[in-house]
Amino acid sequence: MMTRNAASSLYLDNNATTPVDPAVSAVMSPLLQRAYGNPHSEHAPGWDAAGLIDEAQAHAANLIGASPDEIVFTSGATEANNHAIQGVLRRISGRKAHLITTAIEHKSVLQTCMAMHCDDVELQILPVGKDGRIDPDRVAAALKDETVLVSVGMANNEIGAVQPVREIAALCRDRGVTFHTDAAQAIGKIPVNVIADGIDLLSLSGHKLYGPKGIGALYVSRHAPVKPSPLIFGGAQQNGMRAGTVPTFLCVGLGEACHIAGQRLQADSEHAAHLRAMLISTLQASIPDLELNGTMEHRLAGNLNIHIPGVDAEALLSALQGKIAASTGSACNAGLIEPSHVLRAIGLSSEAIASSIRIGIGRMTTEADIQTAAALIADKATSLRRIPIYS
Repeated sequence: MMTRNAASSLYLDNNATTPVDPAVSAVMSPLLQRAYGNPHSEHAPGWDAAGLIDEAQAHAANLIGASPDEIVFTSGATEANNHAIQGVLRRISGRKAHLITTAIEHKSVLQTCMAMHCDDVELQILPVGKDGRIDPDRVAAALKDETVLVSVGMANNEIGAVQPVREIAALCRDRGVTFHTDAAQAIGKIPVNVIADGIDLLSLSGHKLYGPKGIGALYVSRHAPVKPSPLIFGGAQQNGMRAGTVPTFLCVGLGEACHIAGQRLQADSEHAAHLRAMLISTLQASIPDLELNGTMEHRLAGNLNIHIPGVDAEALLSALQGKIAASTGSACNAGLIEPSHVLRAIGLSSEAIASSIRIGIGRMTTEADIQTAAALIADKATSLRRIPIYS
């Protein structure tokens, strides 16, 4: 177990979470005192809060090409994924159901699918290629009369592989199958339009796009073949889709983060791609046998997952504590001994997985950060190569 040090000076774990953009903080801060009204109450303070939530809903909808009334606020992408998958299958309860997903999904998708499988839903987990992408032909071959839902993440959280979502959604639409995508990693990084892409259900998270933690959203198309049943019961908030008082403060933060992301989409992507290219070339100059995990052609610009032969990744990150914050994989797997299911799914050996680290470049990362990080990683990796991985 690595020791924790909160004083890491270079933050390169933006796939795990992003820092809150200062502009988002500036909008949120006054609301703790100002927007105290219950947005579901019929009086002036309530109307004030409700108006702010409506604006936030519009910002989130605009970013993905949806209508505001198709946005359901949640506590994050994990809840949104659960709501999409469980909700659809609960809606058709009593009917024979077949569910399709892939081997590299986020655990909040895979574990939810497994739970549904335990409830007598037939589950099919499709393999991906060495590049980390699912072949649409595999999905087409897997579809059958009983298929109710297909869930394929838009971009992977560990290797950044961007999936052919539009092609898969078209296959589902032709068969009347509901299509869900976990877009937590993709939103704000690549263009998304739920209408053009043919998406029925989409999950997103505030803290992956420079907004606050504890808030996310589920897009539910008014044209979805099967709309999810609610998972949380109580009042009639959010058109009955999710009971509970909507958190004005957090919704506004998510909305502002979405608004900024829409304005900065191209600039952020170009910035991240430039820095990633710089990091790869600098590292390869010092570590010639460094290998890249997953596709580079269809990949999020800010994601880099590398394998340094002969270097234990945990030992490397421990040696970098206090200097660089990076990770060996999904933050959601913290504390687990098992190797990354994503890297295993693309065919890496146990030794290669044990030598792999994930680097997430973000909006606040600078060229100076990359230069410093490359030098530190190369230096520590060279030193650690004298120590066997399985000593």
